[in-house]
Amino acid sequence: MTPTVDDAALDAASRGTRRTDPKGRPTPKREAARRNAKKGPVAPAPKTAAEARARRKTLAGPKLSREERKAERTAGRARMTDRRERMMAGEEAYLLPRDQGPIRRYVRDVVDSRRNVLGLFMPSTLALLFVMFAVPQLQLFISPAMLLITAIMAIDGVVLGRKVSRLVDAKFPSNTESRWKLGLYAAGRASQMRRMRAPRPQVQRGSSVD
Repeated sequence: MTPTVDDAALDAASRGTRRTDPKGRPTPKREAARRNAKKGPVAPAPKTAAEARARRKTLAGPKLSREERKAERTAGRARMTDRRERMMAGEEAYLLPRDQGPIRRYVRDVVDSRRNVLGLFMPSTLALLFVMFAVPQLQLFISPAMLLITAIMAIDGVVLGRKVSRLVDAKFPSNTESRWKLGLYAAGRASQMRRMRAPRPQVQRGSSVD
């Protein structure tokens, strides 16, 4: 069937309608022009290193004097010192994510209130290494001694992990954190010397934290 003149006109009109953007919206070219106008003119790339340095200085703003730089560094160090001190004191907002929460705080208290054999791992290892290098004749006995110390540390870590899991389950019945993670957290803290623990211990040895 041959299309009539009216059909051809309607078809052309429909194609023209599809090509025309809806009213109230800018055309693509006009919208791109507006975006470019908002961004402003783009500065040409620097041709030399001197021009690049000059542009960096301009973008950096006014240059600080020596006294101002010194005061800025002093203020920065003071902020870092204050933040670290608050973290060592156990303030929740300044703790690392691994140390945050009442459960982790309770685990730290359990570890710090206990005399941990794990804490002797580093000193005993260093002592054995010193003896091994100072008296080579004793090397035959050093390896068995280190194996024995490692076994004792492992047993102490298992005992501590079970104790922490039992106490946490009793104090926090709704706890969803795995016992394995809590045990590793407790063992990792117990293996550090007391004075090197972070956050700083909040309880004395032998205290009751139940």
